[in-house]
Amino acid sequence: MPLDDLIAEARRDMTICNACRYCEGHCAVFPAMELRTAFSAGDLRYLANLCHGCGSCFHHCPYAPPHEFAVDVPRVFAELRTETYMRYAWPGPLASLFRRNALAVSLVAVATIIAVLLATLGLAGQSAFVAARGAGAFYRMIPHHVMVALFGATGFYVAVALAIGFVRFWRDAGDGSIASIRPGALVRASRDMLVLRYLGGGGGGCTYPGEAPSQARRLFHHLTFYGFLFCTASTCVAAIYHELGLLAPYAWWSVPVALGTLGGLGLVAGPIGLLALKARSDPPPGGRQLGMDVAFAVLLLAVAATGFLLLLFRSTPAMGLLLAIHLGSVLGLFLTLPYGKFVHAIYRFGALVRHAGERERILR
Repeated sequence: MPLDDLIAEARRDMTICNACRYCEGHCAVFPAMELRTAFSAGDLRYLANLCHGCGSCFHHCPYAPPHEFAVDVPRVFAELRTETYMRYAWPGPLASLFRRNALAVSLVAVATIIAVLLATLGLAGQSAFVAARGAGAFYRMIPHHVMVALFGATGFYVAVALAIGFVRFWRDAGDGSIASIRPGALVRASRDMLVLRYLGGGGGGCTYPGEAPSQARRLFHHLTFYGFLFCTASTCVAAIYHELGLLAPYAWWSVPVALGTLGGLGLVAGPIGLLALKARSDPPPGGRQLGMDVAFAVLLLAVAATGFLLLLFRSTPAMGLLLAIHLGSVLGLFLTLPYGKFVHAIYRFGALVRHAGERERILR
């Protein structure tokens, strides 16, 4: 849908919803909508990113298709979210990666795996590639300073790109500067995000994948989110271990391995569950949003699966190959974070902060 038509359709839907207000108990979108009598493009982008796509409003809406009003808030907001991802992406030319995201993510992942594999062969040599064992074996394949430089530079770039996108979103939403964010709003938004409050569908859960309320989507999102956090924590603890002179690979009962195992299990069960729900969802998802969802879930699965294979076979001649594939997968995931489905977490958190700030001003 052309952008002007998409904005007009979102404004039409919100105007109808504002007159009806039947769905105001489902999520944060409708209470935020009710604070407005007119909807700017910035307002609509804010509301679209506040939407968690739970589907409850679609299944409960008296004006949903086949009604002549054809109100379909989840579909329109999903398209508008994709438009915002492109609008706020930095640097601007890379916004085109959202157009064919599944293909772009696949190509980047394959390219990074091949690049890391070739770099590992060049650094370690073919003989060491199948002979490294014991403490410090990982760094005989790829020196520690090379890993730090590669992933440190990538992480810095990703952080800058996501921060610029967040600032652009906040300014476009029209709620003042970043400095205007109140600590109370940050605390409330963080709490809502950590418990996925608005995936509750107003009480019994999302009407997803079908019309019957279910907590399944919330559960699988939790597994994915906390799996990602546990894996990040594992990497941070491993960095501390290295500074203390303890070299990877670590024992099965060590803190980094325990955290990584828990995180990996979450990154296997969560994405698989979300993909299974998406395959059965009614109405079925479509367009660029579907491609982004699937690509991100599959890449998370690839990172978790290669991590488990490396853990299981790290004392065998396959270690070098598995290490290169795993690091290539992780690098591909990092590089695509600002240009794939991960950005929804950044903008949704910003929308939750703005919503919490609006509530604070009303209660004062």
